[in-house]
Amino acid sequence: MLTSAVDLPHGVFLWTVSSLIESCEVDVNLTKDEVAHVAELAKLQLTDTELEEFAGQLGQILTYAQQVQSVDTSAVPPTPQVLPLTNVLAADEARDSLSNDQAVDNAPDSDEGYFRVVAVFDDTGA
Repeated sequence: MLTSAVDLPHGVFLWTVSSLIESCEVDVNLTKDEVAHVAELAKLQLTDTELEEFAGQLGQILTYAQQVQSVDTSAVPPTPQVLPLTNVLAADEARDSLSNDQAVDNAPDSDEGYFRVVAVFDDTGA
């Protein structure tokens, strides 16, 4: 059950969940074989001790996921972006560009105002 909703800036809603959900939760118990199967799918090599440890941890995660799914969010509008979107680009202003001579001043090799580069393909067609 939802106990309260707090309206935050930019359409973000913070929902608090009552302790009733915690008392209604269904524990998910995974067997060692189920965890071994998931580990195999993920190409993980786990020891028997790790399988037992992860069975409990994964069970807790799945129990929590069930708890979260039980919260009624039908009144919450979709929120694709929690922060306001702003344009961080500079204004598009016309400016003078470099002259041809300035552009090729620092070029390692230039010829009559053009950049000279090493040929990628030779004349033989290779």
